[in-house]
Amino acid sequence: MPGAATTQLRFTNLALLDPAFDEPRGGYEVLVEGERIAEVSDRPIASASADVIDCGGRVLMPGLIDCHVHCMHSEVYMRRMEDVPLTLATARAAVRLGSMLDRGFTTVRDTGGTDWGVKQAVDAGLITGPRLFIAGRSIGPTGGHSDGRGRTNDGYNCPCCNGQAYLRLVVDGVDEVRRAVREQMRQGCDHVKIMVSGGVASPNDPLDSLQFSIPEIEASVEEAEAFGRYVLAHAYAAEAIERAVTAGVRTIEHGNLIDEARARLMAERGAYLVANLVAYVAMAERAAGYGMPPSMLEKNAMVLEGGYKSLEYCRSAGVKVAYGSDLLGDLLDEQSREFAIRAEVQPAIEVIRAATTIAAEVIRRPGKLGTIAPGAWADLIVLDGDPTRDIYLLEGQGRHMAAIMKGGRFHKNRLT
Repeated sequence: MPGAATTQLRFTNLALLDPAFDEPRGGYEVLVEGERIAEVSDRPIASASADVIDCGGRVLMPGLIDCHVHCMHSEVYMRRMEDVPLTLATARAAVRLGSMLDRGFTTVRDTGGTDWGVKQAVDAGLITGPRLFIAGRSIGPTGGHSDGRGRTNDGYNCPCCNGQAYLRLVVDGVDEVRRAVREQMRQGCDHVKIMVSGGVASPNDPLDSLQFSIPEIEASVEEAEAFGRYVLAHAYAAEAIERAVTAGVRTIEHGNLIDEARARLMAERGAYLVANLVAYVAMAERAAGYGMPPSMLEKNAMVLEGGYKSLEYCRSAGVKVAYGSDLLGDLLDEQSREFAIRAEVQPAIEVIRAATTIAAEVIRRPGKLGTIAPGAWADLIVLDGDPTRDIYLLEGQGRHMAAIMKGGRFHKNRLT
């Protein structure tokens, strides 16, 4: 029996904001056929069978991409995840994923903690959420940023009833690293997350500590690339960034304490930076109320101070910087605030590109995501105004978005 005809939707009366432009352009129409964009034209598109979607003069742009989220990290103070079983963590993740799509993030890159089961649930429509690219468990050495144990805790008995143990993995030595990376590949991960410097939310490591030896980092890269994947590294300190990038790490997460020399090294090696200043702003303002201790808040203040400089150094060196948020627990409601924070030091269109075309490069889907072009996935948002003039239109929990589409299906539609 022949299959049902593919649905066609023709978007008209719009201003097109493709990231290739510096500002929205009028006179365009976009034809969506099934899950993908079939045609983009500055003239009326002839398609007798298409349903017409009148955008009312609003701005049509690609769906947003957040390159640094933690779907399963539902507590601001990570030690509290020890009391969260996987059943509860997954239920919370479903709510978190739905809220991301409500904000217009049609794709997210999970950087540690989310497994293939959650991804498959999203793909099957069992959980409403963005396209999901996963890292599985974050990998780090004893005493490092993946090791959230208190000093008197010599290990966890079972990860099934302990969210903290399940989300992260502690390994030491080249052989253990190889085995851990191979296991992430077996579990269907899209990328591998390693820790190469200290972190804010870990109890026992200074920010400038160097984590994993160079041979361990090289082993992780070799194994990931052998499987057609890549490594991303949590790194703050400039020396840690140099060790990671020299060893072949493809993306640096955070990078707040980078210097000019290491920014130039990243540019030379073609490495990406995934910045997320909003995480530190939100933690400074609210994390104490969720139990985060003063020692962690002190580290947070240090990286927040360096965050704006990191953007300047990388922009000057020519490093491509993608959009990230890295918000834990209830702080996730500030996911879109990163746009306004970055717009303090960058033109709005550059920040938009960070969450569209550059982000698509990071997740290795250029031309398929983060753009409005024939053959791309029909992930679209329709805004009530021009975000290149008013970046705050991308905030407000999606209230300024008249429509949100993922894969040719409306998640939200208040267009007439």
